[in-house]
Amino acid sequence: MRFGTVVPLVTARALTGREFTYELPEGVGKGAVVSVPFGRSRARGVVIEVVDAPPDGVKALPVEQVVHELPETLIDLALWLAEYYGSTPARALELVAPVRRARRKEQAPPGERQSLEGEAAPERLSDPQEEALARVVGALDSGGGHFLLYGATGSGKTEVYLQAAAAALERGLGTIVLVPEIALAPQTVGRFRARFGDSVAILHSGLTDAERRDERERIASGEARVVVGARSAIFAPMRGVGLICVDEEHDASYKQESDPRYDARTVAAKRAALEGAVALYGSATPRPESWERLERLDLGERLGGRLPPVRIVDLRREAGYPLSAPLLAELGKLAENGGKAILLLNRRGIAPALHCRACGTTFRCPDCDVALVLHRDGSLRCHHCGHSELAPEECPVCRSTDLARIGAGTQRLERELAAKVPELELIRLDADTASDPEQLAAALRRFREADRVVLLGTQMVAKGHHFAGVALAAVVDADTGLGLPDFRAEERTFQLVTQLAGRSGRDAPGKVIVQSFQPDARPLELAARHDVRRFLADELVRRKELGYPPFRHIVRVLVSGPSEQGPQALLEELRAGLEGTGELLGPAPLLRLRGRHRAQLVAKTAEPRRLAGRAAQLLAAAAPAMRKAKLSAVVDVDPQTL
Repeated sequence: MRFGTVVPLVTARALTGREFTYELPEGVGKGAVVSVPFGRSRARGVVIEVVDAPPDGVKALPVEQVVHELPETLIDLALWLAEYYGSTPARALELVAPVRRARRKEQAPPGERQSLEGEAAPERLSDPQEEALARVVGALDSGGGHFLLYGATGSGKTEVYLQAAAAALERGLGTIVLVPEIALAPQTVGRFRARFGDSVAILHSGLTDAERRDERERIASGEARVVVGARSAIFAPMRGVGLICVDEEHDASYKQESDPRYDARTVAAKRAALEGAVALYGSATPRPESWERLERLDLGERLGGRLPPVRIVDLRREAGYPLSAPLLAELGKLAENGGKAILLLNRRGIAPALHCRACGTTFRCPDCDVALVLHRDGSLRCHHCGHSELAPEECPVCRSTDLARIGAGTQRLERELAAKVPELELIRLDADTASDPEQLAAALRRFREADRVVLLGTQMVAKGHHFAGVALAAVVDADTGLGLPDFRAEERTFQLVTQLAGRSGRDAPGKVIVQSFQPDARPLELAARHDVRRFLADELVRRKELGYPPFRHIVRVLVSGPSEQGPQALLEELRAGLEGTGELLGPAPLLRLRGRHRAQLVAKTAEPRRLAGRAAQLLAAAAPAMRKAKLSAVVDVDPQTL
């Protein structure tokens, strides 16, 4: 008789950390998803271990039904994820064993409807591409490895992914390709389908339940050996994974913002290690963490052309906002001569920073080097350490009284474009249009085929798209990102401007315009020169001095409640219990959100798992008091925003 340790997939936190023993049918082992009697009802569960006997005094009931089976490596991956990110085994196992819907009808794979047309393989690779591919293939044959595939936009990273995937398939191994957002899936799926046909599956949150079930079945059966998708695709039920590609690896969208708060890039590294696979991280603007830690495969410059010149427009000297005279002039040329434009309206961040319109100074924390946030009581506060000062009436640098909140007025952009250049067709790409994958693919197809057209949107327009005929790319307001109260604000701004510049002039001369009230800001100056190496070198020096990643991990504890005092008081208690686990900053109050007061404690540590585990223990002990005070808490390991 065989027995198994089963984790029931139930939501009650009191039960999610517990394991139960059941009698297993012959041939069923670790990785089986089963239906089991549980109390007075039944539950789905996952077998995480086969044991010889139940614990003393426990009568093991038999498993009622085996629903399906998962690769053992996925079970190990989920259990590791639960521990590292301070979640529970049940919540982590839900990621690898989602509910399967009953089949109602046969339908075509979603990749057929949600992809753009691909392109043929080039006649030959560049020398850097050949060298990078040889290194990846060598690692495929020798137990795996982790690499950063770095090169300018247009240097041929996707072709390396495609040929590395072909090499993996020749060896009987599968490939998982991650893209940061659904918006990038249609083009990537199209490229992989052009090479590998129906063996390509697609996984992302925009699929229906039935589509997701069908794609997972194709992957589990071995019919689909290449998976393209957003962050959840890292949990694809594929056996024999040989290659994991993480495209646009710098993108913060790889971080999940609900429990378990995993980072798909970190999970990709762990899955590759468990599978003996190659993890290949690609970006033209890599994260400092990847630049510092990974072996680099350098593709160099853009294939077949130079990167376009970048012009920074000083908005302090412009009457028009959000459309400056230089930007309107370039849009007028498009209306007259034809061509395409991409306009980035970066509206990230709801917290307003205060800056001087005359000299461009943004008010920053003296200890954390992040933008101070203007609160309704007239104070400027640091959301890292709690530093607070009164908002000044004049700029301390130039004495101007023309102080403004960054980001004001950007809502007018679409309306002004329609009024001032009515000849241009406007296609909006944002969270609303991206939520429907087929509507998204149709919008991108329309942009590709149209002339005198502007693709207007948030950050997703800057990411990875490759369209012919883009003569102009513009950042309408580069200051919005610079003013965010986050140590990654400069990194994000540099990445965004450099990435957007890469969308222009791929097949003909192109131009890039960046509008800013802070034209001398380091990220903008270096992005205008496409100087990635210098930016990363400077950023790593700054990060080392301040103890930020990659030199230490960050763990964030966020508490919200109905009163201002509740979150502060709980975090003060938590801080006392965490002394000795790392450098603790705060607690610091945050802006209210949805009527709830918030505060956070930030820790810099070399032992994130230990600190997160300790925080989880302390919060569990405080749970009764928290319920009474209507407080909720979140532990976030390696957060992407603060």
